[in-house]
Amino acid sequence: MGLELYLDLLSQPCRSIYIFARSNNIPFEFKHVELFKDSVLGKKPAAGSGAEQPRAGPSNSEGAGKVSLLKKVPALKDGDFTLAECTAILLYLSRKYNTPDHWYPSDIQKRARVDEYLSWHHANIRANAPKTMWIKVLIPLFTGQPLPSEKLQEVMEGLSTSLKQFEERFLQDKAFIIGNEISLADLVAIVELMQPVGVGCDIFEDRPRLREWRRRVEDAVGKELFFQAHEMILNIKELSNIQIDPQLKEQLTPVLMKMLK
Repeated sequence: MGLELYLDLLSQPCRSIYIFARSNNIPFEFKHVELFKDSVLGKKPAAGSGAEQPRAGPSNSEGAGKVSLLKKVPALKDGDFTLAECTAILLYLSRKYNTPDHWYPSDIQKRARVDEYLSWHHANIRANAPKTMWIKVLIPLFTGQPLPSEKLQEVMEGLSTSLKQFEERFLQDKAFIIGNEISLADLVAIVELMQPVGVGCDIFEDRPRLREWRRRVEDAVGKELFFQAHEMILNIKELSNIQIDPQLKEQLTPVLMKMLK
């Protein structure tokens, strides 16, 4: 049995794994999982795309639940071995397939810089960037009510603080986070920062240093692959038309309604 990756490209961690595997020519079977049942995630690939894309068809949600003890994506199955969590999967793939050293350097200090960013990321960029999608698209989708503009402003202020720290502490005047070559740190960061862009909050527009870094990351992984992985997240119209599983909607609406207060 070959490598299977259970992914939903609406998810930032899933996109990082998908881009990493494709850009390093790692052979795997794409197991399409829909976080929101019957959503637009099973859409057909764009016409004329040369890269292999996620195939339309039944969701592998049930299979992902069996693979991951945490019952969430991303999830990896390699023969009888299963693994969850984005960072763990990225490191597993980099080691098993002996990917180029720049992704997770053998140099102990460079590797420590990647580890440092990944540790900082979760409580900062990841703690703020995804909230833009919940506020602008998903919470109104679940509840039928838009959130007050003050909620988005509050989140954007928190994200702005994180971006300032990202530029000054990690990016500085370097091409990439750890130097002249892309690493797992850059990949994990960029997929997270595309989430606000997808819902109309272009965080790169007034930040030239950040904008140039994004361009370099796109070039490093390949623009076609980059935009293929982000195709759905960048189509806000389709995101607004996601059909939520009724049972999931019933379970989450009361919780989300509290966020409106």
